[in-house]
Amino acid sequence: MYYSSGNYEAFARPKKPAGIDHKNAYIIGTGLAALTAACYLVRDAQMPGNHIHVFEKDPVPGGACDGANIPGLGYVMRGGREMDNHFEVMWDMFRSIPSIETEGVSVLDEYYWLNKEDPNYSLCRATVDQGKDAGTDGKFALSDEASQEIMKLFFTPDEELYGKKISDFFDDKVFDSNFWMYWRTMFAFENWHSALEMKLYIKRYIHHIGGLPDFSALRFTRYNQYESMILPMITYLESHGVQFHYNTKVENVEFAIGGGDGPVRANTSVGQDEILLAQAESGVFARNPFSSKTRKQATRIDITGSDGETIGIDLTENDLVFITNGGCVENSSMGSQTTAAAWNPELKPGGGWDMWRRIAKQDPSFGHPDVFCSDPEHSKWMSATVTTLDMEIPPYIQKICKRDPFTGHVVTGGIVTVKDSNWLMSWTLNRQQQFRDQPKDQLCVWVYGLFPDEPGNYVKKPMRECTGEEICAEWLYHMGVPTDKIEDLASNHANTVPVMMPYIDAFFMPRSAGDRPDVVPDGAVNFAFLGQFAETPRDTIFTTEYSMRTGMEAVYTLCDVDRGVPEVWGSVYDVRNLLNAVVKLRDGKPLSDMHLNFLEKLVLKKVGKKIQDTDIPKLLKETGVK
Repeated sequence: MYYSSGNYEAFARPKKPAGIDHKNAYIIGTGLAALTAACYLVRDAQMPGNHIHVFEKDPVPGGACDGANIPGLGYVMRGGREMDNHFEVMWDMFRSIPSIETEGVSVLDEYYWLNKEDPNYSLCRATVDQGKDAGTDGKFALSDEASQEIMKLFFTPDEELYGKKISDFFDDKVFDSNFWMYWRTMFAFENWHSALEMKLYIKRYIHHIGGLPDFSALRFTRYNQYESMILPMITYLESHGVQFHYNTKVENVEFAIGGGDGPVRANTSVGQDEILLAQAESGVFARNPFSSKTRKQATRIDITGSDGETIGIDLTENDLVFITNGGCVENSSMGSQTTAAAWNPELKPGGGWDMWRRIAKQDPSFGHPDVFCSDPEHSKWMSATVTTLDMEIPPYIQKICKRDPFTGHVVTGGIVTVKDSNWLMSWTLNRQQQFRDQPKDQLCVWVYGLFPDEPGNYVKKPMRECTGEEICAEWLYHMGVPTDKIEDLASNHANTVPVMMPYIDAFFMPRSAGDRPDVVPDGAVNFAFLGQFAETPRDTIFTTEYSMRTGMEAVYTLCDVDRGVPEVWGSVYDVRNLLNAVVKLRDGKPLSDMHLNFLEKLVLKKVGKKIQDTDIPKLLKETGVK
């Protein structure tokens, strides 16, 4: 498996790998990573579909990418997905997945046309004082000292960030800024989360810094993530004969460790640009420190079927196993209009965390799940889906987002954050209707709170103790609904389903190298790890792209597919993006306006003289630095 960039590899079709007709694949989970692995097995590895078996513990596929009208509860979306134009693996796959709505076009075609015709941007990023625009005006409001704290984190070596929290690097100069409000609510970061992940996010999305305040950097699907992404993939896979086994729990995967060295998968220069090869061979992207060359083969899968019977599947070298370890929505619980969502963090057999714990005991290179799942009080937050039932609430929504929510076009253009909410509440309406069967006079609103333990401003209870109706009342209060109307609107004109997710931010917990297993560990014969808790260099977790990238890398490695995996978009290596980001973070002020001491000003003046007869001043002027 090797990385590539450019159209030469992107448009190529690989030859059928040798021996693929004699192999079978067993995929654990049906989230985006697992379905992507299945799709690449079919499309690029060209494995017969009936050789591919997918095990899912739930009755429906999708993992965290859900969206459903649940009888007795109503419409529910636990979360949403924000996409980027440089999700290289995602678009590589979706160009081949047929639309389930329009014959003859792909999911990418639909998505591309939609976001060209209806580009995303927000007209109100935040509110205060019960629905008043917070007046952020697209500004980051970072002082010079705060900007320097961010720059320091950006340049700190990864090794110095292992086990460190964001609060170890930032103080109130950053935390009190618009930048941090934008950042934490968009990505669901908390102050105590991983400083390493914070740095990786800044590097990964350096080209989108200017689009943070109004979400113009983002793109969204037409419908909820389940109907827009998961269903087309399932339909594609079923059409190729892939076998899905629902209500089937995988409790363990057993391995044989030892017996010499495992396969050696050297980096190859075939199809690589010179710089990518140099990076691969430099050792900068360190492998798992717990890795060894020792041969490791998956030998058995223990599953419990829908009938409750536990059986084992014995594996040979030709049986490939793709393991989704961990899970951000595991142990989620739903409340209702009249009940609160339960707190249920206990991990049980058949789930992704318990399975990973059993796997991790067998070899040190298989990761350390308890780094991520042992403190659910610090990895939780709550969401709720509010469905408006008539025309009573929509005028309040339209007053804030400044758009008619019933047009089918962009509504809020991303989350609206309530800056003075004790729950740090944010809410959003994507294009309506969000569900194909949703009545035309109803709206589905997604609400979430990063501080579910705090009492509300209107409902004097923690969010975690609130019914759907009470969460709706708190939201209506922050939208400026007169208090004498709130109870009636929340009770009779909306239906709200709260969701508690104990492990939704588990991947942001402070970590070190080796806490996540490599996608294909050193010495692995026939298995790979998938999803948000598998390690791949340079990309960032809690994105659709990260999940899908692990699926592609796993298939290309185990099946020896001779085509490049598109590298993570290299904007961090583009001096134009770096300079532009510096200017944007300073709200357009040139670096020459920074508060510098006498010595710093003297050094800057001397540097200016040195470069004045080069192209550098022109570049600095183009990007607004000077």
